[in-house]
Amino acid sequence: MPPMDPDWLPFHPNPSKPTFRAPAGTVDAHCHVFGPEAQFPFAPQRKYTPCDASKAQLFALRDFLGVERNVVVQATCHGNDNRALVDALLHSDGRARGVASVARDVSDAELQAMHAAGVRGTRFNFVRRLVDFTPREVLAEIAQRIAPMGWHVVVYFEAQDLPELWDFFTTLPTTVVVDHMGRPDVSKPVDGPEFELFLRLLREHPNIWSKVSCPERLSKSGPPTYDDVVPFARRVVETFPDRVLWGTDWPHPNMKTHMPDDGKLVDFIPRIATTAELQRKLLVDNPMRLYWAD
Repeated sequence: MPPMDPDWLPFHPNPSKPTFRAPAGTVDAHCHVFGPEAQFPFAPQRKYTPCDASKAQLFALRDFLGVERNVVVQATCHGNDNRALVDALLHSDGRARGVASVARDVSDAELQAMHAAGVRGTRFNFVRRLVDFTPREVLAEIAQRIAPMGWHVVVYFEAQDLPELWDFFTTLPTTVVVDHMGRPDVSKPVDGPEFELFLRLLREHPNIWSKVSCPERLSKSGPPTYDDVVPFARRVVETFPDRVLWGTDWPHPNMKTHMPDDGKLVDFIPRIATTAELQRKLLVDNPMRLYWAD
């Protein structure tokens, strides 16, 4: 078993119990499983080696936080080998759905098997430090194949790259879900041109959604309250209440500064979704519509 990276921060061993009680049916719409490596080896071409983070640990955290369902997103350390993801879905008693990572040569039979297990989307990663670049024509071909299955595309990129990616995102034939608000620079104004471009993307393209997750990745002010992220996430939630999702991002891959307390991430929710109606849409109605429509 390969040792985890020497600077790897393992997930919080003892998160606090949230004071915010999430509404019944809440979905953690962005989380991962890593391995266990002995059972599900990490990809040889991976850019990082994490600690193990099993489905049993994920489901225990779900119950502890007062969450009912998970959307498990394929981690880049597993490449296009979705076995750990599918295994988690199959052992979730129907309480998890998945977002896979697939290559151009994926067979129709493999796609159908993943669909039967609960996969409902595929992830395209444009963060260069995490993955090798996949040509856009290949990604467009994959999107065309998954669209008839009712799957969506999840995209991960950084704010400064949005102008270059705009034309590609806006021609995708599916619902498109942006991870972590497109990673805005929260030291810039919330009404400044960079974040305004992201809001314009959502405003002009009603098939594009956003996750308002990962304040711990975006914050410059830091834990436990991540105050500088609040105005950005709150603006997205209030402007596009029917197209937002929330997730913990457990087990928080590639965090370098600190390891967040997952209970505090749940307590972040009422600061960005300030009414019961907005909370219900963010946590229950929207993810159920996207992942459990069938």
